[in-house]
Amino acid sequence: MEIRMIQGLPADARLIREEVFEVEQAFQEEFDGWEARALHAVLYQEGKPIATARMFLLEDGKTYKIGRIAVRKSYRGQGFGRRIVEAMEEKAREQGGSRAELSAQVRAMGFYEKLGYRPVGESYYEEHVPHVKMAKELSRRRG
Repeated sequence: MEIRMIQGLPADARLIREEVFEVEQAFQEEFDGWEARALHAVLYQEGKPIATARMFLLEDGKTYKIGRIAVRKSYRGQGFGRRIVEAMEEKAREQGGSRAELSAQVRAMGFYEKLGYRPVGESYYEEHVPHVKMAKELSRRRG
């Protein structure tokens, strides 16, 4: 397994997100103005792109917004989602971040809660899917 971090939207991240969000979930507005400015991660298994995520620093200078977390359908349930989120959190820590936020699909809240995220506020809709803002304090890694 290898995780590559790339500034700007790489083709493999686009491929995964189109497959997961546009085809599977019928999202219409998957790509936005953050693509070029965000740091993207792509997880590869045996050379195949399996999962992706992106992040960018919010205006407070210490909170990173992690988003567009996607794992290709045939690879779900194998820990790749956890690995890509943890890689983004570690990169945020390296860059001085102390907090991570994300916009979770309500149906995926349990996944993020297992990673230490907690809901902040009420649920809301992004496109046609209920979401909730979730946050996690990024403590320094030990050892």
